[in-house]
Amino acid sequence: MQHHEWIQSLLEYEINWKIVTSLGCLLVAIVCGLKWRKKRNFLKKVEKERKRREKNVQLMQEKVTKFKKQNPGVDSRKILNLSLPELIVKLRDGSLSLESVLYSYIEKALELDQDLNCVMDFLTDCEAQLQDLKEQENKGPLYGVPISIKEHIGYKGHPSTCGLAQYIDKLEEEDSVVVKVLKKQGAIVFAKTNVPQSLLCYDTSNPIYGVTVNPHNHAKSPGGSSGGEGALIGGGGSILGLGTDIGGSIRIPSSFCGITALKPTPQRVSLGEIRSCIEGFTAIPVATGPMARDVDSLVLCMKTLLCDEMFKLDPTVPPLPFNDKVYTSPTPLRVGYYETDGFTLPHPGMRRAVLETKKLLEEAGHTLIQFAPPRIDYVKNALFMKILLGDGGEILLEKFNHNSVDPNLSGLISMIRTPTVVKKALYFVLKPLFPRIASSVISAIGASSVKELWTDQALLQEYQAEFIAEWRKLDLDVILCPMLGPAYNNGYAGRLLAAASYTILFNVVQFPAGVVTVSSVTQSDEDEMKHYKGYYNDPWDKLFQQAVAGGVGLPLSVQCAALPYQDELCLRFMKEVETLHREKKNRK
Repeated sequence: MQHHEWIQSLLEYEINWKIVTSLGCLLVAIVCGLKWRKKRNFLKKVEKERKRREKNVQLMQEKVTKFKKQNPGVDSRKILNLSLPELIVKLRDGSLSLESVLYSYIEKALELDQDLNCVMDFLTDCEAQLQDLKEQENKGPLYGVPISIKEHIGYKGHPSTCGLAQYIDKLEEEDSVVVKVLKKQGAIVFAKTNVPQSLLCYDTSNPIYGVTVNPHNHAKSPGGSSGGEGALIGGGGSILGLGTDIGGSIRIPSSFCGITALKPTPQRVSLGEIRSCIEGFTAIPVATGPMARDVDSLVLCMKTLLCDEMFKLDPTVPPLPFNDKVYTSPTPLRVGYYETDGFTLPHPGMRRAVLETKKLLEEAGHTLIQFAPPRIDYVKNALFMKILLGDGGEILLEKFNHNSVDPNLSGLISMIRTPTVVKKALYFVLKPLFPRIASSVISAIGASSVKELWTDQALLQEYQAEFIAEWRKLDLDVILCPMLGPAYNNGYAGRLLAAASYTILFNVVQFPAGVVTVSSVTQSDEDEMKHYKGYYNDPWDKLFQQAVAGGVGLPLSVQCAALPYQDELCLRFMKEVETLHREKKNRK
């Protein structure tokens, strides 16, 4: 090649390289521009929604102020201290007006929301609901009772976002089935409460509505995913609410916030027009259930919901009215119990609460039999986690295309996004050191084929049969066991899914399960927790120790469970536990 040809080739090469470099820079600029545009659109949507919410809050504040000026003699504190049965009696006989009760609760909810950030939307049509009630001749069983609902439970004209920006503009065209039933039965729905982003976390924060904190200690989490509901009821701003539960989402916030709640048998209460974050996932069904201050309120709510109106609106719900005969039966119970599931060592106060409850039940004439739940590590990882992410988490990841990821979800989303080959490598590295964490990593891969997914679902059914066989071998009526608690320090729940093994179990086997607050953390419990090693002494056990630190005085609950469709028996057992502890407290 001659000298001038070589120079010419070099010049062409440089020109081509400049073109390639320019195209590369252009491509980077386009990608950055698209990301910036997506971020800008997200922020614009969030700002629009926050302004709408602030407008509703201001409107409700004005309504409360106006009512108080016109009715200076209303004793809101007295109204808020009434139990649900007492409140219903006074509303029905007219000794309390509908307005006085509604505005007392709205005022308290506004105050709590400013303090805890627990309400994502006040339902400004509640006055119209009240006027409709006045015009009706028949007074339903929940006549005039103010009720709150979890954010993703459909309410006409309002969004059900699950903390995700793409749903902000999608206003519900009609009420969910449970809301329709509650209204038909006389309730006034006045607030929707905050949730974690995507609902798949047992803390409560999202980039749209922010962080909710615990009513008993603002450094603590209210739990999740029904955390806004738990905080509002636990703080006294609602007397009755509805949540949903797929892994503990009703029971954990109730435990953290010191209230009672029931996760019914799935399908016992309608899921119609309640938004799901993972559409099509039915292997471990979601359950809709009540949250309240006491068991009597839960029973009233279940009696109200299990009616012809719900069975008519949602034919997929088995037409099984509340069985009062089972609930009121005086027959002594055969109670299976366990202090620990062998996977997550409970807080010392939680074990104490279970043993104290066991003793009270024995003294009351019930038979207590030790029960060992089989293979909880298998339940949490190979069944719950692997089946939940059976598609490799693809549907869930799609939800974050237009969203900032909340810090509490960052660990889960990062794990889903990690390539399968990396997860497998991590599994082999972690298995000798931290076997529990390694099992969780490999489960997050999901199924490699439809055949494997169906095989996993068959294994879940086999485990249900195994669990029921163990139950029947001991001829049990119900089970008493620990709950997750006490409330965590803020920011820990997203890193501690393993500790939810106590609640996940009853979602996998599809049993009704409820929580009853029975005690509180003592200084002795706190001191004992300083020596906590757990079962594995791994990073998760250390995180749990940090999460529950500083819990003196916080509520402690126990969990009660029964066989599928024995919701009334579960409630009866919960009532017995609640009564025995109250009697013990009154004797002191």
